[in-house]
Amino acid sequence: MALIVETVTATRMADLRRARDNARHADLVELRLDGVTDVDVAGALAGRARPVVVTCRPRWEGGQFDGDEAARLRLLAEAIRLGAEFVDVEWMADWRSLPRGDRTALVLSSHDFEGVPPDLAGRVRSMRASGAPYLKVSVMAGRLSDCLALRDAVQGDPVIAIAMGPAGQVTRMCPWLTGTPWTYAGSAAPGQVSARELADVYRVRKTSASTAVYAIAGAPLAHSASPFMHNSAFVDAQVDAVYVPLETDDAAEFFAMADALNLTGASVTAPLKSKVSGSHVDGDELARRIGAVNTLRRRNGRWESRNFDVAGFAVPLERRGVRLVGRRAVVAGAGGAARAAVWALKALGARVEVSARRADQADALAREFQVATTPWPLAGAWDLLVNATPIGTRPAQGESPASMSAARCGVVYDLVYNPPETRLLAAARAGGAETISGLEMLVSQACQQFEWWTGLSAPLTAIERGALEFVYAEST
Repeated sequence: MALIVETVTATRMADLRRARDNARHADLVELRLDGVTDVDVAGALAGRARPVVVTCRPRWEGGQFDGDEAARLRLLAEAIRLGAEFVDVEWMADWRSLPRGDRTALVLSSHDFEGVPPDLAGRVRSMRASGAPYLKVSVMAGRLSDCLALRDAVQGDPVIAIAMGPAGQVTRMCPWLTGTPWTYAGSAAPGQVSARELADVYRVRKTSASTAVYAIAGAPLAHSASPFMHNSAFVDAQVDAVYVPLETDDAAEFFAMADALNLTGASVTAPLKSKVSGSHVDGDELARRIGAVNTLRRRNGRWESRNFDVAGFAVPLERRGVRLVGRRAVVAGAGGAARAAVWALKALGARVEVSARRADQADALAREFQVATTPWPLAGAWDLLVNATPIGTRPAQGESPASMSAARCGVVYDLVYNPPETRLLAAARAGGAETISGLEMLVSQACQQFEWWTGLSAPLTAIERGALEFVYAEST
């Protein structure tokens, strides 16, 4: 079982103590003394409710302490004399000068905020030779494959190994990938998530190498609700599985990580929807004809693909009884989501038009599906307007793919779900149009993915709860 270490920072000691005491989801709290203007080591330790890791990171290794090195080491020495459970000191520092304490274990650490150093394996061997009881290695993952480079470099005795950045999040959520005994939470380093998420959403204390792993693959993924939805579903259905983000724009890199994790299934989002097909992937007829995949699963050593975007897109329209035969519908966008929307609308009998910022992409999609194009930016009125672009997604929620007058048509369907009510939907509702949020499509396709992966009935309430928990947490 991996422990959760929550890193807390502050500029004032009173705030650091407050953050320490609020770290209720953590097993250990890392007290970052660097950046604190009124450092009081005794005060930092007094009254603590859980074990702490005392750290004072220098600027030369990514921290905020830029004072005298001897003064910095004296702070760490004081923490040892006062009985801190752990003290983190840099491998490149004069750590041998620190006193030995019966109550304190030394964490010898190395951080690289530029990437994965080519000599990382040799560095780890040298650190192991030091005899320090705990070793920590943290590198910046520029690509998903850097997580595998980190894993390979720390093979052997357990090392606290973390890949920073969005591409490295899987090392925090699946600590068994690198064999790390601790995983870090907080906001002090790129790619960190909250301790509550690690504990309750990704359940790092309850998962192991035998846990089935599912993922969302694509880039960027910071604003995806899928991990919250599917992890909520697995808990509700009592399935030993976890769903994690794998941020990459490279299909080969995704499949390499999928093998490393023994991935069972995946959701696929932009820009990979049209890139994950191949000779080693068995696709159904719909996915082949649309030219986009949004779901994968592994069976008997081979990958199978499906596109649940079409069915997921159609469900909210059918639920409302929206009749589209002969009606004029415009789709904004030319990517994988737009392809699914065009396909579904044609199947429902609509007269479809496509519009995109890049006219060549709109023209290509229109020719392929034998529909019309309409100019960008969107203006005018239609029976149905579908936004299949990311325009309006948080944090750019003030943007819209259409003029406010264009939003005042019969039905406006925005596939953006974060926030649940985009600027486009707000304008449409104000103008009297019926509106559909992308959250409905997201939940619908998540249910279909869950059932295809597991063979179980999807726990709709749990999936909806996970989606809402994510979007409203993002808004606060």
